[in-house]
Amino acid sequence: MSGLWARYNAMLEAQPLLTKALTSLTGFTIGDILAQNFVNDDGKPYDPMRTLRLGSFGFLIHGTTGHYFYGFLDSKLPGTKPATVATKVLIDQTMWNPIFGLMFFGYLNVTEGKSLEDYKNKIKADLKTAVMGSWAVWVPAHTINFAFVPPSQRLLYINSIQIGYNVFLSFLGNKKVESDEKEEKKEL
Repeated sequence: MSGLWARYNAMLEAQPLLTKALTSLTGFTIGDILAQNFVNDDGKPYDPMRTLRLGSFGFLIHGTTGHYFYGFLDSKLPGTKPATVATKVLIDQTMWNPIFGLMFFGYLNVTEGKSLEDYKNKIKADLKTAVMGSWAVWVPAHTINFAFVPPSQRLLYINSIQIGYNVFLSFLGNKKVESDEKEEKKEL
């Protein structure tokens, strides 16, 4: 196990952006697989394209933006004093969290070929739930993150927690919005 940890850290030092993107790919992929197999009770078979969408979001969006956002946050608010940690958590949850939700639902909307109107409906229906739902997980998780986790390891720490949270995001991201349900009924 220590050999794997050493290789991860060597890769993180040599290619931090790629390493964090791959870490997020793994976290989002595992989260969706768990959501589809153990949480969803819709009777639908496993959808590998859904997992591909979530995994690619982790790789292309979450890992990359997280690398830059948390790097920026650490550069502007260095240290682990309680006031600094509280400020980082506040910024993360009041600014980054809603932006992340918009990116998450937008990415899924685009990769599923949905309209701008579908995106607006999804935001109205689920963004508040996603943001508020994250507070229960991410306020304590980021308090630990910003106080005790070295900056280079933050995204790994986030992604280890993110696997469980991704079950919630995967479920919410793939939940039908009322207008989607009405369209499906019309088609029948």
